Amino acid sequence: MAVRLELHVAGRIEDYALIGDMQTAALVCRDGTVDWLCLPRFDSHAIFAGLLGTGEHGFWRLGPAYAPGAEPPTSARRTYRGDSLILESEWDTPRGTVRVIDFMPPRDGAPQLIRIVEGVSGRVPMRSELRMRFSYGRVVPWVHKQEGRTVAVAGPDSVWFDTEAETYGKALTTYADFTVAPGDRIAFTISWEPSHKEPPALPEPEQSLVATEDFWRDWVEHCTYHGPYREAVVRSLITLKALTYAPTGGIVAAPTTSLPEDIGGVRNWDYRYTWLRDAAITLSSLLRTGYREEARAWREWLLRAVAGDPENLQIMYGIAGERELGEAELDWLPGYENSTPVRVGNGAAHQLQLDVYGEVTEALHLGHMTGLARNDYASVLQLKLIRYLESHWHEPDEGIWEVRGPRRHFVHSKVMAWVAVDRTIKLIESGDADGPLERWKQLRDDIHRDVCEKGYDKERNTFTQSYGSQALDASLLLIPQMGFLPPDDKRVIGTIEAIQRELSTSDGFILRYPTDGEEEGVDGLPGDEGAFLACSFWMADDLAMIGRVDEARKLFEKLLSLRNDLGLLAEEWDPRLQRQVGNFPQAFSHVPLIDTALRLTASGAYGG
Repeated sequence: MAVRLELHVAGRIEDYALIGDMQTAALVCRDGTVDWLCLPRFDSHAIFAGLLGTGEHGFWRLGPAYAPGAEPPTSARRTYRGDSLILESEWDTPRGTVRVIDFMPPRDGAPQLIRIVEGVSGRVPMRSELRMRFSYGRVVPWVHKQEGRTVAVAGPDSVWFDTEAETYGKALTTYADFTVAPGDRIAFTISWEPSHKEPPALPEPEQSLVATEDFWRDWVEHCTYHGPYREAVVRSLITLKALTYAPTGGIVAAPTTSLPEDIGGVRNWDYRYTWLRDAAITLSSLLRTGYREEARAWREWLLRAVAGDPENLQIMYGIAGERELGEAELDWLPGYENSTPVRVGNGAAHQLQLDVYGEVTEALHLGHMTGLARNDYASVLQLKLIRYLESHWHEPDEGIWEVRGPRRHFVHSKVMAWVAVDRTIKLIESGDADGPLERWKQLRDDIHRDVCEKGYDKERNTFTQSYGSQALDASLLLIPQMGFLPPDDKRVIGTIEAIQRELSTSDGFILRYPTDGEEEGVDGLPGDEGAFLACSFWMADDLAMIGRVDEARKLFEKLLSLRNDLGLLAEEWDPRLQRQVGNFPQAFSHVPLIDTALRLTASGAYGG
């Protein structure tokens, strides 16, 4: 079969499936192409970066052979095998049907990506096209044979390619052409190892498949949610588990970088780190659905990350607790659909975001309330955080959305400072910590009064984005959910209704805040963005809390319909393009999905 060098184009964001081993993850497109994989960790350099560039930046396609000049055929069907992270894709061709099984076994040694081709009917010609490019597509590795195995080496990295199929190299790409008949199973594996070490053990694909399926089946059995939205909840939980870095308990916000919030724009960020906010709300969802071990591991990660310097709490850390996440631009990558710059690292790490004190304290409080084994240092840390807030809560900050404009007195930040103090008062009142109870009760009252006086617009009956601002912000939807005010308070209802009027898209989803197109807006950036999915779930939550449960259910189920065919969500939904945008899959979208499902189930607002 003649080799042809096709122009490779990344798929739509929702065309991708997630597979992973809880230390890194790969994205697999409908046509059988792995376009994104960082080894050995989520935040390592990518060996396949075609997602943010072209085929010259690395990919691995495995699927039916196709005619020169034609588009690679997309799978007719794909699904996860049961409640697992094992992807099964099937193609119907004129010559028969073939299945490809993709997975990454939970790691016990070298990280592996395993792909098993299975003949279903007929005799189907197949092709594997493996183009490894290290350092985000910049470095072409030295590919050679060693002891009968194919190995790619560049600097500190080596990737080993194992298969029984006959392979050959051409145009800096490794190919395999073969045919499968019913019952045939041919495995392909890549394994990573530091280049100075001995080769990784030979893979055992079939045994690894069984072990991987057993792992996910056993893990899902711990889920305590059995309501009407179980399929969506379980898939979201599996996704959150996949975003957890198993060695440390850190949780990445997403496994990707620079998937744009605005196609063709500059709103492209690296999400392969642990945001305290995202990790804390992820922890809350896991606790509410029966997963205490993940909660314990995250709490231990938190204590290590902030150890020795809790007064200088960062908003995010590396997955092992690293503090330095310097931001850089990869100018050799043209970006997803020409959305530049492509960024690695994140300069927001050293922003002041006072709300994270509330999110972390709320997570620790929930762990305490759900019976997580006591950790004395966790209580000490909580007290230290409140002592810091006592002196700094009145300062302006960059806020939950990490604006790159000037600092402001964001209302949400003040509300979450109130949450931090409130939950710590509850800890002291329970007898599990000692602190200046009366002084902090007064502090709680002071913050509450300040927000209600300076962050509320009496004429419009709504809270505003920041003190003295007329703009709204969807983070205000968390006011009743955090207990700052009761749901039936007229100011809460007024805020919900104002956000519906002013921040809703034409299809009823919620924007984070107003943006100004080509002009620099409140966030210091040009361009617009899509509806923020977390905010849309928050709206459904609030509607249920104020008794508009039918409206809440309809919005929730409309949001569920935005998931791709595998139940995955990116950060945002572009109402103009009718497609998902932003990093993918996004923990900050799947967490509120779970929370809203729990609330609607408790209220009986489902069905019909």
